Amino acid sequence: MIQGRNTIEIDRIDRAILRTLSAEGRISMTDLAERVGLSKTPVTARVRRLESTGVITGYTVQLSAGRLGLEHVAFVEVRLSNTRESALSAFNAAARKVQEIEECYMIAGGFDYLLKVRTHDIREYRRVLSESITTLPHVASTSTYVGLESVKDRGVGQP
Repeated sequence: MIQGRNTIEIDRIDRAILRTLSAEGRISMTDLAERVGLSKTPVTARVRRLESTGVITGYTVQLSAGRLGLEHVAFVEVRLSNTRESALSAFNAAARKVQEIEECYMIAGGFDYLLKVRTHDIREYRRVLSESITTLPHVASTSTYVGLESVKDRGVGQP
């Protein structure tokens, strides 16, 4: 059972449903029911409850970065010149609009944000850095770390 602030009660069957849906989002309710050992009606009700309570926030397609030519990954530390709430909000809103920023985290530590940036190659990354990232509101400095190889890349609930 998982509980806490802003959480709902999750039992072993719910966890099995979430694990299965995380790996196979297009599985039919009949097949899902068979996998977790229930009939279709209660499994469907559980999935709807998990959706309505916000545990399941949507269903997506996983894309192959390699097949799309987007294998270059850089992690960027960003330091802001101003960390007042209005500056953070401005940075957040602008960062959400940069297509190449795949992930953006506010960090407690020696810098303010950590970005995961995905591009075709280092040349394109350099352009994104100079034209998009360094021009975001209140950016004082950046440090880039280029990923050489993905050892593990998964979402929540993925094996």
